[in-house]
Amino acid sequence: MSRRAWVLFALMGVIWGIPYLLIKVSVASLSPATLVMLRTAAGAALLLPVALARGEVRPLLARWRWVLLYTLVELGFTWFLLSDAETRLSSSLSGLLVATVPLVGAVIGIAGRASDRMRLRQVAGLAVGLAGVAALVGLDISRLDPRALGEIALVVLGYALGPLIVSRRLGEVPALGVVAVSLVLTALAYAPAGILQRPASVPGPEVIAAVAVLAVVCTAAAFLVFFALIAEAGPVRATIITYVNPAVALVLGIVLLHEPLTAGAVVGLALIVAGSYLSTRPVAGGSPARTDVAEPAAAPS
Repeated sequence: MSRRAWVLFALMGVIWGIPYLLIKVSVASLSPATLVMLRTAAGAALLLPVALARGEVRPLLARWRWVLLYTLVELGFTWFLLSDAETRLSSSLSGLLVATVPLVGAVIGIAGRASDRMRLRQVAGLAVGLAGVAALVGLDISRLDPRALGEIALVVLGYALGPLIVSRRLGEVPALGVVAVSLVLTALAYAPAGILQRPASVPGPEVIAAVAVLAVVCTAAAFLVFFALIAEAGPVRATIITYVNPAVALVLGIVLLHEPLTAGAVVGLALIVAGSYLSTRPVAGGSPARTDVAEPAAAPS
């Protein structure tokens, strides 16, 4: 990948390395529907005025079906299902299961004969990275809830399809407009249930802070960076950030919470780095896979 892609990759690894913890904190006091409503409504309030001022909403009308489909698979059902799953799964285990997104994305890319599809060595790199996540987080079979696993499986599918829709069908429309409209549509869809299921009392400050960070950092800012990463590195390679997210959570725990550094953590981090390198390194005689990806028009820098 290019230097710019690596910078975006590192930034997204951090930004989307913390939502699992924040969701876990939030669903202790909020229903999944209320959390999704608040997160998307706040994100929309930040981005929609800017998108309207820049004239980046009107160009979406010609692609409204693809915008609607993207909203459905990337936000609409995935954020609700992930939040609901985390009422029965730990945040770390949820992160581990979602780390299978690159594998699913690679399979979809190969099945669709996309120009971004990966070679055998790159797919092997994804497998190495997944093994690193397993060593890093660990997998306790006794904690596996069948319903939660089914929800996470749908989340993984949605997260794998979202970047492909962006690159194939929405690459020529303003990224900011797509994100803003998607947030508005999701917030409106969840408003009835979210309002009905609102807590009887005001949540504690830790929940309010968690929702605020989810909305501002992990939603509004994150999607703009993620669109830029898709345009720079391709839709499949963009999803490899899911390997870095558990590592970010571990490092934060060691530095801020003084959690122990185990041998499994060291091995896991090494495998994640190696897997990410193998899966993103261009094939011999080729160039970084971005031939089917157009830079979003008027995309924010």
